[in-house]
Amino acid sequence: MLLSVGRWCARRPKRTVAAWLLLLTALAAAVGAFGRVTTEAVTIPGSDSQAARDVAEAFSDAASGRQPVVLYTAPGSPALTATAQRKAVDEAARAIEKVDHVVAVTTPFEPKGRGALSADGHTGQLLVELDVTGRDITSETTRHITDAAAPAAEAGIEVTAGADLAAAADRGDTGHSEIIGLAAAFVILAVGFGSVIAAGVPLLNGAIGLAISLCSIGLVGHLMDMPSTGTTIAAMIGLGVGIDYTLFCLTRFRELRAAGAGVEEAAARTTAGSGKAVAFAGCAVIAALAGLALGGLPLLHALALAPGIAVLVAMAATLTLLPAVLSLLGHRLTPKARPRDAASGATDAADGPARPRGWGRIAGYVAARPWRCLLAGLALAGVLAAPATQLTFGQLDAGDKAPGTSSRIAYDRLADAFGPGANGPLQVVTTLPTRPSGPGDSRVTDLTTALRSTEGVAAVGPAQLDAHGTHARWQVTPTTAPGDPATAELVDRLRDETLPEATEGTGQVTHVGGATAAQADLNERLARRMPLVVGFVLTVAALLLLAAFRSPVVAVKAALMNLISVAASYGVLTALFQWGWGATLIGLEGAVPIPGYVPLLMFAVLFGLSMDYEVFLLSAVRAAYLREGDTRRAVITGLAGTGRIITSAALIMVSVFLSYLLSDDPVVKMFGIGLATAVALDATVVRGVVVPSTMVLLGRANWWLPRRLDRLLPHMAIEDDGQEPAPASPGPGEVPLASTGSTS
Repeated sequence: MLLSVGRWCARRPKRTVAAWLLLLTALAAAVGAFGRVTTEAVTIPGSDSQAARDVAEAFSDAASGRQPVVLYTAPGSPALTATAQRKAVDEAARAIEKVDHVVAVTTPFEPKGRGALSADGHTGQLLVELDVTGRDITSETTRHITDAAAPAAEAGIEVTAGADLAAAADRGDTGHSEIIGLAAAFVILAVGFGSVIAAGVPLLNGAIGLAISLCSIGLVGHLMDMPSTGTTIAAMIGLGVGIDYTLFCLTRFRELRAAGAGVEEAAARTTAGSGKAVAFAGCAVIAALAGLALGGLPLLHALALAPGIAVLVAMAATLTLLPAVLSLLGHRLTPKARPRDAASGATDAADGPARPRGWGRIAGYVAARPWRCLLAGLALAGVLAAPATQLTFGQLDAGDKAPGTSSRIAYDRLADAFGPGANGPLQVVTTLPTRPSGPGDSRVTDLTTALRSTEGVAAVGPAQLDAHGTHARWQVTPTTAPGDPATAELVDRLRDETLPEATEGTGQVTHVGGATAAQADLNERLARRMPLVVGFVLTVAALLLLAAFRSPVVAVKAALMNLISVAASYGVLTALFQWGWGATLIGLEGAVPIPGYVPLLMFAVLFGLSMDYEVFLLSAVRAAYLREGDTRRAVITGLAGTGRIITSAALIMVSVFLSYLLSDDPVVKMFGIGLATAVALDATVVRGVVVPSTMVLLGRANWWLPRRLDRLLPHMAIEDDGQEPAPASPGPGEVPLASTGSTS
């Protein structure tokens, strides 16, 4: 099928390219018309915080709740309560009320704004109510509000948007990271191919796939909650795999052209051969991401769907657009001289006088000293993975944002004036079985008293009743910051001790909500579901490799080897972010907590990406084994033939991932560092040392396949290059290799 697809696209290159450009144009036009939507809202079905959020809908608040606009005057200057400053604040409030989507504005001088003015009078808040929610609050909305506050700014008052308004203003564009990643990839490809045109093909394919992916994800945001982090991760992975997949296929195309194949034939055979490995690897990535659905969270669904779309588009572009481009540029992509056969450098001295070079020499060294190389590789990975034993899930807050951003300025001003807990108040709600007599009802006052006497509570706002009198709520300000573990402990204390004791025998149903409580519930849910997701991904990876290479030993070993790269990346994350080692080198002020969804998403992504290199390496090793029947020689030939291309592809992907360190978002930095570490280790230590050494030690046991299992497995023949391999003699209990479906 892939041979037919490749030949069809190669014979109709202009039509194929035009179809892709038409698709890109249509999607770009749709984005221009409807916009790209992202939201940071987190829904956790079945959680206590979600129940609190649902109950809060009974209150007649604006859709957005109260969004703070922080007002500040420096010590030594007039306070906000001064006549001129107070007049300017009132004028600013009236101007903001005229901005689109603004429902009401409360000043810190009104009774409704009680608590919004600091004791010294130098810090206050304008509480802005909007008719849109977080996903629809745009940077333009924030800009219009802050522009309308010009009277306050002209009076010497610092005006800074906070909460969702600040998040919208700080929503950065990672376009500079993509450009840097593309530039680094171009340099690597130009050096590797020795041709500017050849270097441009993977970049063209990757850029078109990336643009289509981002447009598609932006439109999907209209149908489901899509966090901005999901778009960034999709760009990161989509660009990396798009370039890598094209690189593998382009290398094969140039080899076929150097061997004398025609342009159309070389493009078709490339799609049938390397394209098959690309299709398998891409499906493996998507299957691993699908495991996140077991997390039971809409957030994970979105974070899995976004990179899944990017990988699917990259795979489709490699299988259809690339053959057309190869057909159009075929003669310019043909190497001037036939490249040195990588495998010839890997032969032993008994096969001729040629001395091994590069990866051929490394392959020979590993094959000659398998135990030494295996233990050294595992020791290095173990050192990197050791900190992962201390990995804990935490939650980020605006205090972890980059200095100078609206979120960080507003956070610091509020924390200095009202205490750190002011940036993450909790919302306690209760459902009363009977209508209360009023705010003085004993059930309400007793609960208020219990909340105020709870350890870790700085302040409790007055009780509010809904219009029907069946629900009451309180705003509880902790003594600690939202990201402080003590705040999560307070949430547990309220749920497990304070509220049950205060409402015992009253028939009330209470819940604790707010952003901080929601993050605590999220981390708890992720920790509980992580074993299920990990088990699913491990099982799927093993089954896919079993179907591809028809070897239980290879499948199980490969799945376990992937854990090495994942564990090492977790260790680096723990040391760099949780412990703060070298954090200043990547633009952070110190240690920051690691959200629970980061390790879980990284696990699925890394397992999928590791499968790429596993497939390309094992395809070459198995093809050599089918020809020669000797595992040691097959490992040397396979590693020598794929080592350079795998490390080049990994270097490109690492460059792309590291370019995202320029982002101000700590989460984006975590993914950049974690993915880069895992890919670098996987392509060098794991695939270059650990996997080959274990295969040499296992010998023919690598290819053991029970006869009953042989009848059940499909004949995928990933390693098939269109030539009939000479079958090797089977060992005891093995299925003859000729029956494994490896022939064309």
